[in-house]
Amino acid sequence: MEEDTPPKINEHNKQEHPPMHTAEHLLNGEIARRYKCGRAFSSHIERKKSKLDYHLPKALTEEEIKSLEEYINGIIKEDVEVSEEFLSREEAIQRLDMSRLPENVSETVRVIKIGNYDECLCAGTHVKKTSEIGSFRITSTRYQEGVQRIVFKLE
Repeated sequence: MEEDTPPKINEHNKQEHPPMHTAEHLLNGEIARRYKCGRAFSSHIERKKSKLDYHLPKALTEEEIKSLEEYINGIIKEDVEVSEEFLSREEAIQRLDMSRLPENVSETVRVIKIGNYDECLCAGTHVKKTSEIGSFRITSTRYQEGVQRIVFKLE
């Protein structure tokens, strides 16, 4: 294999809007860190608006929502590099949550890193730097039966 040729990984079944998908990584990573709930168990990422669902013991407050928005917009303004890394499954198991990968995952997996802010397995498309995302805004939230839904868009 030539040095510039990326390893063979599983094909991705859809094309996300790169700025929105990258914003989703930032929000997902921060919520998992702050609330120790793991990444979203359900997501719908689209160009106009997106949503993520989390298992949380209580609803997020208005202050917590505002803090998340400010945090994400701060990283966007920092113009942080978004990079990819290829790991063997064995290496990835040591560093990352592999629970959402399909059983037929390739021997090599792709990790998307956003500076020191987020790192996760992903086969989707992303921006090269966070300044390409635009302004991030949480437009609504809903909490029902232990599930916190967050709807957001980019402006």
